[in-house]
Amino acid sequence: MKIYVVQRGDTLSRISHKFGTTNQQIVFANGLEDPNRLVVGEALVIPAPYQQYVVQPGDTLWSIAYRFGVSIQEIVKANQLTDPSRLYIGQVLTIPVIYHSVQSGETLWLIANRYGVSVSAIVQANQLQNPEMLYIGQRLRIPETSMKKAMEVNAYVTRVGQDGANLVSPIAPYLTYISPFSHNVTKTGGLTPLDDNAILTVARNRNVSPLLAITNAGFNPDEAAQIIRNEDIQNTLITNILAELKQKGYTGVNIDFEYVYPEDKENFNNFLRKVVRRIKPEGYSVSTALAPKYSAEQKGLQYAAHDYAAHGEIVDFVVIMTYEWGWIGGRPMAVAPINEVKKVLDYAVSVIPRHKIIMGVPIYGYDWKIPWKYGTRADVIGPRQAVNIAAQNGVAINYNETSQSPFFHYTDRSGQQHEVWFEDARSIQVKYDTAKEYNLRGVSYWVLGPAFQQNWPVLGANFNIIKK
Repeated sequence: MKIYVVQRGDTLSRISHKFGTTNQQIVFANGLEDPNRLVVGEALVIPAPYQQYVVQPGDTLWSIAYRFGVSIQEIVKANQLTDPSRLYIGQVLTIPVIYHSVQSGETLWLIANRYGVSVSAIVQANQLQNPEMLYIGQRLRIPETSMKKAMEVNAYVTRVGQDGANLVSPIAPYLTYISPFSHNVTKTGGLTPLDDNAILTVARNRNVSPLLAITNAGFNPDEAAQIIRNEDIQNTLITNILAELKQKGYTGVNIDFEYVYPEDKENFNNFLRKVVRRIKPEGYSVSTALAPKYSAEQKGLQYAAHDYAAHGEIVDFVVIMTYEWGWIGGRPMAVAPINEVKKVLDYAVSVIPRHKIIMGVPIYGYDWKIPWKYGTRADVIGPRQAVNIAAQNGVAINYNETSQSPFFHYTDRSGQQHEVWFEDARSIQVKYDTAKEYNLRGVSYWVLGPAFQQNWPVLGANFNIIKK
């Protein structure tokens, strides 16, 4: 997989020819709605023509295996397919074995360069006695270029019912966990109902582990305080959590208590210890969602009660919400600037074991009216929507090197100026590189819904997704 940034004068045919792939593969990998309309500065995912294949209408696993000269079983194993009969348009499959038929004039160096591997790797894979002697039509096995890191992937989904299930189903191969959001905790320790049955059915059928996400209602500190200051209510809540886990088939609980009073830090820690003591012996995982902190001493209602060191000791893993620097009510800026994300991770890995840290990744953006005024709210947009807005207004997309995020400005029909920040294949690749650099447990998306097709081939090119 490569990422290509559209230049002035580019066409899809010119780009596909340059990389030895097809227009259709690029269209499906990126979710392009109009292949004839590219935006200068737009990042495109280019599937590796002999290592990745994007499913198209009419494809079956048999036809894909036949095309590449591999077995159906090899493709099933390489992609951890739980139901080989169910493919979806745009799904990116790893082709585990690559073969090359030698053409007239080709040398081993030319072939190795084409596939991005070393000459010695091809020699070893094919046990060639004389690498200088190739013959036309000779079939060479091309070894995989690198070993991908095994990684856990979670996604939160706020849409429920069949709408939520439709979001989860096509990307199930890329998910370890799915977290329907959310069950609010009531004042008496109950859990508000959620229309999650369709999502849970998809999870069961597609080998995705569902997590029971629970929150203090409205992220109200008083709601959290009422729970974590009262042992009787805590006991009732934990009993209700266990009942929901067993009844619905959840595999663990993800506790997202936000804006907890600073004076309740130890109460929160002790509550988590009680949850673990009762939940873990039953075979369920316990995890938390934490605000992005730079230090243990960081002040503020959002941060102070989130005790990184204690959570790292108590629970199985934490989701650090490394996003919302640029937020709906704030000034225009990148949602998850990588320079700020790394500051949070630098602190996090100093007090939490790396194998317990899941890094939050946004898959959305914001469109602000400028000049920005306090009290105004931005529009939430998806990455595909952002590119469409740039195309409709005839503006190029820029890229900020410090935050590693795409952005652009435009003026709407009424004359109002706008500033847009969003995510694309480049910014997502940087986040995956960061997860690898810090040797983290995984990544977690907030939130499924906005169209971002190109994320999935980038994810698949970087990681082998762990399934429980």
